[in-house]
Amino acid sequence: MKQPLGVILAGGLSRRMGGGDKGLLRLGGSTILESVLSRFAPQVKEYAINANGDPDRFSDFGVPIIPDSIDGFAGPLAGVLAGMDWAAEQGGDHIVTAAADTPFLPDDLVVRLQVAAQEAGTPIALAATPDPERGMARHPTCGIWPVALRDDLRAALNDGLRKVVLWTDKHGAAQAFFSTDPFDPFFNVNTPDDLVRAQELLSQ
Repeated sequence: MKQPLGVILAGGLSRRMGGGDKGLLRLGGSTILESVLSRFAPQVKEYAINANGDPDRFSDFGVPIIPDSIDGFAGPLAGVLAGMDWAAEQGGDHIVTAAADTPFLPDDLVVRLQVAAQEAGTPIALAATPDPERGMARHPTCGIWPVALRDDLRAALNDGLRKVVLWTDKHGAAQAFFSTDPFDPFFNVNTPDDLVRAQELLSQ
């Protein structure tokens, strides 16, 4: 399968962490974002970071920093759209996204998203894990997205849509299922307590 382009979504406001960039917090001997990239970067052809504000804070990574094109911190879909527009400039036909605060991403995330979309015959696939209450939990920041839908997404965002699954369900998104044994690989660091838990998981 063709390697897609990758986009790390780091454009959120991090309110539950007290602001700032969660991905630049220390985890073990590196930052959370470095942990994400150690797993994500080998799976994609090249990658960019979606982030708003001063791009120089990510200058050490030496990759494109792409801001949202929709004003007002419109959520993850705005980052997906920014990634699609960047990929279109590179001649790419798909992007895979991952959140900047998910340091335990699966090493086979990309290929399993590709397979899920192909087998279901859908343009989009999202990562999913078992959930004891709902049966299945989707992880809408971790998905594969066709660049061909970028104008559709732009129109939806301009119309006020913000919830990821409302847009993905419109296009019949598939799910790529991942085990949560021994822990959820999409565990994300939202709060100081989550950072403590991530340190514990890392030590295991």
